Amino acid sequence: MTSSTRKLVIITATAAVTALASMAFVHPITKAFSQQMPMMNDSMSGDQQMPSMMHMHGMMQHMMRGQAGMQMHGQGTMEMGLNAPTRPGQDAFGAIQEIVRILEADPATDWSNVNLEALRQHLIDMNEVTLKANAAATQVDGGLEIAVTGEGRTLVAIQRMIPDHAQELNQMNGWHAKIETLPDGVRLTVTSNDPKEVAHIRGLGFIGLLVSGSHHQPHHLAMAKNEMVHQH
Repeated sequence: MTSSTRKLVIITATAAVTALASMAFVHPITKAFSQQMPMMNDSMSGDQQMPSMMHMHGMMQHMMRGQAGMQMHGQGTMEMGLNAPTRPGQDAFGAIQEIVRILEADPATDWSNVNLEALRQHLIDMNEVTLKANAAATQVDGGLEIAVTGEGRTLVAIQRMIPDHAQELNQMNGWHAKIETLPDGVRLTVTSNDPKEVAHIRGLGFIGLLVSGSHHQPHHLAMAKNEMVHQH
């Protein structure tokens, strides 16, 4: 082995050892390699040293590639955990999923009485009324009058939801809500004696009045537990 070739091999091997020295799991290998180098130089001829040292250099490169692969795999796993999707993909699905988690976390849940199908049907009603019902609003003295109409499944949902929700509106902000039956739906009238609330009611409109209040989520849980007196 020429002097320049030997220096090149030693420099390359030393660089590989230095790169791996910070990794705890390769420390024993690094130590063994450093101890073996003088022995190789003393006990081997020039012709023998070159293949052996090149073999050791190849081993060190293989280990470096393996460590890099492990780091990339670990990084990918960590990123997957940080970037894992959280949305259920559909709002009714997510609402029921949330209720199921609450029920499963409660040791007192009586599974023989749970009725998730009732909740599913109610969420279908909500979807029909929210997205498919016709809502024609007219300003009246003190508030708003809304003709909520539809047909088929939408009409059924209107007839189930709106009268019950009117009872909730009657308990909010000093409002007065009443229902009149129409051939294809209901007429919801919401009024107030407070000018600020009159503006509030009119600004909310049909959908704003429909979502008002914080009773929806507790009602959904009670419905799933089969504890609801009415279906809203």
